[in-house]
Amino acid sequence: MSAGARRTARSSPQPLSEAVSRQMSAMPTRDTRTEVALRRELHKRGLRFRVQLRTLPGRPDIAFTRARIAVFVDGCFWHRCPIHGTAPKNNRTWWAAKLDANVARDRRKDQNLRDLGWLPIHIWEHEDPVIAADVIEAQRQRRLDDPAAGHPDHVGHL
Repeated sequence: MSAGARRTARSSPQPLSEAVSRQMSAMPTRDTRTEVALRRELHKRGLRFRVQLRTLPGRPDIAFTRARIAVFVDGCFWHRCPIHGTAPKNNRTWWAAKLDANVARDRRKDQNLRDLGWLPIHIWEHEDPVIAADVIEAQRQRRLDDPAAGHPDHVGHL
């Protein structure tokens, strides 16, 4: 595929309306409600972490550097949640390719993290932050107690 064809394939389709365009542009990429609720719950438990750690593949939403755990809070639409993921009716083909590429990128990023000795954990945006924090805390403790126990595990989505 030529560079021009790739550029055309990646470029955004014409939005259905200006309102749709504004709505999509306004969607947060960080500090979402679920992400903030999860961070508050983890902090309340006395757990300390880094936010948006740029030195790691995929820039995890939450990173526990000592335990080498990278947490991603995934939006149901953008990462194809099997429960809540939807397919837009407008520009269906373009969106299918875009969302498939997001999932493929997630898999590559997770493999890169595992290759570095990190444990990737994905939390869906609809999941209860308390339950998600329980899973994360248990994995963190497991890795701190026995660093070899968590490698190269992948917990996946809850």
